[in-house]
Amino acid sequence: MKYNQFTDLASSGQARYRRIMDWMDRVALFSNLDVVAVGLLLTSWIVIGLAVENPPKNRPSVSVLMAQYRREWMVQMISRDPRIFDAQILSSLRQGTAFFASATMIAIGGSLALLGNMERFIGVASDLTLDSDPAIVWEVKVLVLLIFLSSAFLKFVWSNRLFGYCAVLMAAVPNDPDHPKGLPRARKAGEINITAAKSFNRGLRSTYFALASTVWLLGAGALIGAVIFTCLVLLRREFASHSRAVLMLAEEAAAQADMPD
Repeated sequence: MKYNQFTDLASSGQARYRRIMDWMDRVALFSNLDVVAVGLLLTSWIVIGLAVENPPKNRPSVSVLMAQYRREWMVQMISRDPRIFDAQILSSLRQGTAFFASATMIAIGGSLALLGNMERFIGVASDLTLDSDPAIVWEVKVLVLLIFLSSAFLKFVWSNRLFGYCAVLMAAVPNDPDHPKGLPRARKAGEINITAAKSFNRGLRSTYFALASTVWLLGAGALIGAVIFTCLVLLRREFASHSRAVLMLAEEAAAQADMPD
């Protein structure tokens, strides 16, 4: 009995050892530069999101600046009658989330189709990069792309649903500006609207980095360059764009600029 237990333990240990060695062999197919590039990709994705959503107080991002306007929108809605204009704006926001959710779903389907037909894909990729990597390397590269696309899809879907919640809250705001429940419900609608926009922006950032991850097919060096370029684009649009300068412009200065000489 003890001998059988010993042989079972030995065989299970050998099986685990073989699995570990198999994984080590697969990891060895990637260079140190590949590991650095993928690490930079994932780290940049997280850090950019934190920087945009939690910027310094003396330099707010476009997303943070727009959040205050969303709150103000819901407050102004209380006294607006009829509210057709507000409904149209919210409908366009929901249509945008639905469009991007559909687009990412199509992209996910295309990526899964690549995994099911790797031989033709490897042939094309090898012609572009002149590398003869095994199939597992190309599969991992496509899986990284799938991770970002899946994240974007989930964010867009959740954003669409949150905008739906916002529509219900907007409908629950009384038409009477003096009603005691008017302002509290409008503020709730504003916060839900901000949360929906935040989820939508996260989906867009995932889409940006999904596009950057496709460059890994050309090599680790190309991926590093694509990640740096993507970060610069996102940082510029959030912290150094013309739209941010307009949002930062004081209301009084904007009014004076519109006055004729």
